[in-house]
Amino acid sequence: MQRKSNYTSAFISLTVLFFMWGFMTVLNDILIPYLKGVFELNYFKAMLVQFAFFLAYFIGSLVYFIFSVTKGDPINKIGYKNGIIAGLIVSALGALLFYPAAQFHMYGFFLSALFVLGLGFTLLQISANPYVAILGPEESASSRLNLAQGFNSLGTTIGPIIGGFLIFTFFKNSEGSDAVKIPYLVFALIFVLIAVFISKTKLPVFTNAEDQVKGFGAFKYPQLVFGMFAIFMYVGGEVSIGSMIINFLNLPEMGGMNENAASTYVAFYWGGQMIGRFLGAISLSEITNKIKKYLLMLIIPVFSFVIVGFVTDFSTASIFGILLILNYLAFVFAGKKANRNLYVFAGINIILLIVVLNTTGQLSMWSLVGIGLFNSIMWSNIFTLAISGLGKYTSQGSSLLVMMILGGAILPVISGLVADSYGIQMAFIVPIFSYIYLMFYGLAGYKQSKIEL
Repeated sequence: MQRKSNYTSAFISLTVLFFMWGFMTVLNDILIPYLKGVFELNYFKAMLVQFAFFLAYFIGSLVYFIFSVTKGDPINKIGYKNGIIAGLIVSALGALLFYPAAQFHMYGFFLSALFVLGLGFTLLQISANPYVAILGPEESASSRLNLAQGFNSLGTTIGPIIGGFLIFTFFKNSEGSDAVKIPYLVFALIFVLIAVFISKTKLPVFTNAEDQVKGFGAFKYPQLVFGMFAIFMYVGGEVSIGSMIINFLNLPEMGGMNENAASTYVAFYWGGQMIGRFLGAISLSEITNKIKKYLLMLIIPVFSFVIVGFVTDFSTASIFGILLILNYLAFVFAGKKANRNLYVFAGINIILLIVVLNTTGQLSMWSLVGIGLFNSIMWSNIFTLAISGLGKYTSQGSSLLVMMILGGAILPVISGLVADSYGIQMAFIVPIFSYIYLMFYGLAGYKQSKIEL
């Protein structure tokens, strides 16, 4: 009985970790307009926030990959529990560095703090996902991981609302860049407390009996190589859009919405991803009775509509409800095939972005927000398709895919350059190319084959 209690306590602490992970990542969307104003930056320089954060994923994963193919898997040597604790401590250090960055009022210091925070999250990516899977019976591992990922999406939904209130309202009158001091000190403390809790909790020991694979054999598989670019494009497109929402809604032709109000629509964007993930979990499940499946799926948009109505108002919920219906119908049309879901959803996002580029006001705003619903299943579908058929190279392939989160560093900076040169609305042309590539991957690039190097 004690063992079950320990597992439950560990899983609860990890769901809090996944929540904080999502919360902190999406807070970059709040930091960009905030630091842009404080330091009087152009869009290119403001987008260095995402560059610094997601570059850490690439560098951290690259170092990990090189070490694993030459010396063996580091996390497997120190244990997944210690890997999680190390990731939490590094994340806490990154959050703590926001205090001196604000104290000295140095933009470069903020970027350094974000880089350290990103390194911590890289360790957590590598450690936490498989660890959730072993906290209990093997047959329910998928269920636990989906639940933990759901809390991650909950963090990305709530983060813009709380972060926007703290930075743009509660600490608005702070001098210079001081508005981030107390929030990030609290975040650092939370990471430390979670690390202490996990260190004190008795957890099962995980060892990997699989032979260590050295060399670069994973590159023999085109579905993985194409998949690496798909992850790059997906993360880059997703982050570029989320990073631009507040500044876009601040434009006079978009109603000149203030930052705190605009941050609510960032929450709609990321909240749509959470809704789509829950819908996708049912749509892509093994439920064979279609009527039962479609009715279960219908519960999610109906429930979401009611929640949005009570939190905001039912006129807003009605507009969002149209997007929810479109998302539901797209899932029904795409069916169970991962590749078909990918190219259908990418195609819809291209249409929505074309609307954003050519309209203003409510139509443009809701088309932009609606993209989150159709981003929802892309990460999991790309990942699954890319590592399918890799056999003993699956772990190596997974490391390469995590490395390509680099797209979140590169594409937002390109979007910033376009915004500086041609206006922020035109910057949304950059993610169109992301979704064009994702359509290709869902149509042809995912197909399994093997070439000899």
